[in-house]
Amino acid sequence: MNGQVAGTSMDVDGEEYHQNQVSIQRSSSPVQRASSVPHRLPHFTVGYVYSQDMMLHSSATGEHPEQPERISRIRTAIRDANLLQKMKQIPIRPVKRDEALLVHSQEHWHKVLAIQSMTPSEIFESEAYYESLSLYVTSGTTRAARLSCGGVIEACLAVARGELKKTFAIVRPPGHHAEPEEHMGFCFFNNVAVAAKVTQFLTPVRKILILDWDVHHGNGTQRAFNDDPSVLYISLHRYERGQFYPCGPFGSLESCGEGAGLGYSVNIPWPKKGMTDADYIHAFQQIVMPIGMEFAPDLVIISAGFDAAVGDDLGECFVSPAGYAHMTHMLSGLAGGNLVVALEGGYNLDSISNSSLAVARVLLGEAPPELPPMVASEAGTETVWQVAMEQSKYWKSVNPKACEPREEVDEISFSIPEILKGHRQHFLYTQYQMLQVPLMTKMFEERFGSQVMCTSDFLQNPTIIVFVHEFGNLRIELDGKPTCDVQMENSYLIDFSKELISWVTKEKYALLDVNVFPRPFASPLPRGHKHVESWSRDVLTYLWDNYIQLSGAKNIIFIGHGPGCHALMELMESRPVGMIRYVNTVIQVVGNMSIPLIPKDADELRAWYSKNSLVIVHPEHPAFAPEARILKRHGRVLQIEESKPIKLIMKGLPLIQDHIRQSLVGKPR
Repeated sequence: MNGQVAGTSMDVDGEEYHQNQVSIQRSSSPVQRASSVPHRLPHFTVGYVYSQDMMLHSSATGEHPEQPERISRIRTAIRDANLLQKMKQIPIRPVKRDEALLVHSQEHWHKVLAIQSMTPSEIFESEAYYESLSLYVTSGTTRAARLSCGGVIEACLAVARGELKKTFAIVRPPGHHAEPEEHMGFCFFNNVAVAAKVTQFLTPVRKILILDWDVHHGNGTQRAFNDDPSVLYISLHRYERGQFYPCGPFGSLESCGEGAGLGYSVNIPWPKKGMTDADYIHAFQQIVMPIGMEFAPDLVIISAGFDAAVGDDLGECFVSPAGYAHMTHMLSGLAGGNLVVALEGGYNLDSISNSSLAVARVLLGEAPPELPPMVASEAGTETVWQVAMEQSKYWKSVNPKACEPREEVDEISFSIPEILKGHRQHFLYTQYQMLQVPLMTKMFEERFGSQVMCTSDFLQNPTIIVFVHEFGNLRIELDGKPTCDVQMENSYLIDFSKELISWVTKEKYALLDVNVFPRPFASPLPRGHKHVESWSRDVLTYLWDNYIQLSGAKNIIFIGHGPGCHALMELMESRPVGMIRYVNTVIQVVGNMSIPLIPKDADELRAWYSKNSLVIVHPEHPAFAPEARILKRHGRVLQIEESKPIKLIMKGLPLIQDHIRQSLVGKPR
């Protein structure tokens, strides 16, 4: 038996629409729920914010790139992929005055509200003023701007309160250019900044990471949190020496925050157009994710502008939907998966729809599409390396060495460490007839080949000095900061070890010289291989097991300098019994680095180390700050009146010599 149903329903914005009459076949009707079975609402973990009222903000000419269809096309793309039904719609509402004032001034609030009262003639007469701010206004601008900001607030609160894990705020106008005192760059309220402040105020969330991948620098967002250490702002954007919008030095890599917020603004400023997935993924792997993991946010908000996407004429870059999916996937690994995506820019309707759909799929738990093999561009690797150099001042997890760019002339080029290694090998051989110690594993040879040298009597001499260090200091004079061209005649290497090695050989001790600066692999390490930071410890352990313990030495003395100190400490941790039994003393010339500690649970090693160590530091070392204290686990710490780390070992050499002599008193030589 056939029947017909006609009715009226409501769309997502509360507007009526009439269903056409639909024939229903009894045989295909759904199985009715028995009255004894409780009704269950669908369980959502992902939500979205959307309202057609945000389309009321529309240019009179209809030709402005920030057009209403930006959000409707995104929603349509997600709906047509049958994903919208898997997402909970979050009710939207306008931003409140007190919320907006957490970021913006009262004057700014009144300025945006006044737009809704402007007559058509006032709008026309003010057109030049608003164009100077890269804006346009209509009678619907104020409501759209308030809904856009309020929508992001609700998206953030839904996640922060544990109602949802992830949300997508499909909103416009965008917000990240709006500064506390001024609207600009298509933006009226700073949606993400206001939402972050409200979330911190109303929920237990305290630490928030804002990742801005819009092709333009989010000057307003950084300004809002420039001195705030509770919000980490990271932006990847075209910069081009401050010539790309919003222009000026605020988006440069040196712009890292101020006051308590110093180090909590991270700018990755691309020097030109045309950046690709490879460049963005490289920046994520080397800068964004290490800093994000070290910061450990409670919530991640993506300022998701899609104007770096392939096909966007304003951004002129080539990030694919798969690239955006991978970046979203990586950020989902932070903050326990608590993630909010808030739309910013993006002006090609096809590009913004496809990219948003790729992001929505990841939010719903799909794996990102596989990316083809790719290599970051020279401009990309150079930029990431420069950012790493700057951000390593504030973040321990950022390793500039891992980001060093290699030129496309690898076949005919030599890295500076390789040149210095060759120089040191030649110097030790010609001056002291020292020989290269063979390393019998391929991995060690690739990392440390020619960096471990010994005197010819190493296996027979009863006294061995083991000197563990990195390279000396390079002093370079540049022609100018913009080019960084080196003036060769005024540049030189300071080798602090010359006097120490000369004294060791005059005293007729054997010397094992170990440079623990690992040479980077030309090819990737095998999957699951140990972290590169363990290589210094491992090569020392290898030398201890295969050479030092097998020698005829009755006296073994370790001297660590700079990074070599921590490698020595790790050796002691891994071979405590041998250290206590065979080693006379350990001398650590720390410099500005942190003083390595014996583990708390190594009681016997701690007692031995406190009696048989000498740790040399300068008077202004942080260990002597009022709030700090020296522990037995630090060893016997001694200050030397020398503030320059490079001169510390030279000034402390007489003290080191006396300490070694005292450790040998009464011992066979």
